[in-house]
Amino acid sequence: MKFSHYKYLILSDLYRYNADVGFKNFISHVLFHAGYKYSFWMRTCKFLHAGKALKYTLLPVAMFILRHYEYKYGISVPFQTAIGSGFYIGHFGGIVVNKNCRIGKNCNISQGVTLGQANRGAKKGCPEIRDNVYIGPGAKVIGAISVGNDAVIGANCVVSTEIPDKGVVAGVPGKVISHDGSEGYVNRTDYDTVLL
Repeated sequence: MKFSHYKYLILSDLYRYNADVGFKNFISHVLFHAGYKYSFWMRTCKFLHAGKALKYTLLPVAMFILRHYEYKYGISVPFQTAIGSGFYIGHFGGIVVNKNCRIGKNCNISQGVTLGQANRGAKKGCPEIRDNVYIGPGAKVIGAISVGNDAVIGANCVVSTEIPDKGVVAGVPGKVISHDGSEGYVNRTDYDTVLL
């Protein structure tokens, strides 16, 4: 991963919080906002892991810091996870993501969310979350399923089947209740106009 891409990712994540990528806002979020602090160190570990010299010098320190925040905030999103730009962790606590999941751009993850692996059956594997998806508090998405662009997964929903684009899913098991999509839930996604 090039430094320019790393910078783009951490700034796109920051922009999602309050549409400000200034240095003062960056420092404030790295120091005091649990969700951004975790995603910053997660992105940093991924960047350092890609560099030959950095992998053996700075990566162990960054991984130690990331592990500290994993336990402190109850967020377990491995740095190896493929995550697009504009990742937003709304509230910390009880967030578990399997490293083999794929998450697209502008994903909102709330507290208590699990993106997990199914170990057997037709849907063996991990979910793919596409772009502009809102995942509500306590939601569970399990198995090799696809969550479509602009989808919403409601609070405490358990999803084990495909979700179409703009699908709004609720209940246990999760069922599509509308096609209104995530507009209004996933905000501040215009960071490319500022960063590029």
